[in-house]
Amino acid sequence: RIASISPKGKVTVLADKYDGKRFNKPNDLWIDPAGGVYFSDPVYGRAKIHQGGQHVYYLSPDGKKVTRVIDDMKKPNGVVGTPDGKILYVADHGGGTVYRYEIGKGGALTGKKKFAPVACDGMTLDHEGNVYLTESTVLVYNSKGKRIEQIDVPMRPTNACFGGADMKTLIVTGRGAVCSIKMR
Repeated sequence: RIASISPKGKVTVLADKYDGKRFNKPNDLWIDPAGGVYFSDPVYGRAKIHQGGQHVYYLSPDGKKVTRVIDDMKKPNGVVGTPDGKILYVADHGGGTVYRYEIGKGGALTGKKKFAPVACDGMTLDHEGNVYLTESTVLVYNSKGKRIEQIDVPMRPTNACFGGADMKTLIVTGRGAVCSIKMR
């Protein structure tokens, strides 16, 4: 399910079903500028597939409608969009490829393009539009899909985001560890 937790700990379920069936195992999400939520719904481990496949969904900003927006991936995982809400990147971990989509009205996705040949887990963007992909290390691609950097970390990374008071610290999670790297 997709839930919101208030600072006081109150849990509000935003979405737990599509087409009358529960989700598989929602994984990563990205909230667009309008307040809608894109999220991946893969299956890892021995979990049962409830949705007849592994897909990506969009929860409307008013929270009233869930739409399946991607249904042709093997195992979708990482999801992140540009701050202007025009581009969405989605990792097909099972297919070993990150794709780039144009975001349209109502959360619809068009213009699917291969972006990077990476079996990515999580991902984030920096203020210059570079995409950070967690694989066996952190791989950085520019917005055109060219690899421009590799950041080695002491564990296999699972996700990444920018944080800190000035949002210039790359925070990378991995199995049993979290590390931070001050960026320019």
